[in-house]
Amino acid sequence: RINQVLPTTPADNKTEEIRQWMDSVLDKMNHYKAEHYRYVKEGITLLELALWKAKLGGKEEKSVEGTTKKAKIDAERARIEKRITCGADMVIKNVLPFL
Repeated sequence: RINQVLPTTPADNKTEEIRQWMDSVLDKMNHYKAEHYRYVKEGITLLELALWKAKLGGKEEKSVEGTTKKAKIDAERARIEKRITCGADMVIKNVLPFL
């Protein structure tokens, strides 16, 4: 666009025209950076959930009617522990530079 506008712009307005063009380019870059950040954040979240699911064995344990409260608490603790030990922090740290 600037290559089309600049040749027909009067000499005293060229600086302002270039400044406006640069501002529009920077605005577009900021927009696309923010959009990229949203996609990366979503991808990291999905990767973390996939790693956690793999650590859980790929399936969610079904709640049995007769399960005691203590067993439910232990199962929840095991899920939380597996989330911590699934290795997502290491994997994400090494995958992030490629996103």
